[in-house]
Amino acid sequence: MIGLRAAAAVAMAMAAGTAVAAVSGGRPTIGRHAGELCVTSAKAMANCGPAWVELRRDGSARVRVNDLVYRLQLHSSQVEVVLMHGAVQVDEFTVPYAWVGRSLQFTDDERQVRYEVRFERKVANDPPPQGR
Repeated sequence: MIGLRAAAAVAMAMAAGTAVAAVSGGRPTIGRHAGELCVTSAKAMANCGPAWVELRRDGSARVRVNDLVYRLQLHSSQVEVVLMHGAVQVDEFTVPYAWVGRSLQFTDDERQVRYEVRFERKVANDPPPQGR
């Protein structure tokens, strides 16, 4: 199961395609952003792809890649991560996180998978497109 989850995360990032990050300094503001999700495992180099990201006032964030959604609840030093595929919960874990400029970074040491959510630019508050 551990290898399956890491493989699924890497495959998801690869399936999303590649994008060039245009990251500027400073934490992102509340709201929706065009972004990028990068996933790195112990056995594979970083795979990055476009994502719709939303930073909410309640301290949570959503990262959508196609029909997968990472629900992130940010606490003072830890993030609760729940991976959803439609209405089905695929995974859940809690790990430390850090803001590095406009990127949110966290690592699941147990599964040796590193995540980086890059907030590239603010977008309108329309819902993210489905299936893209």
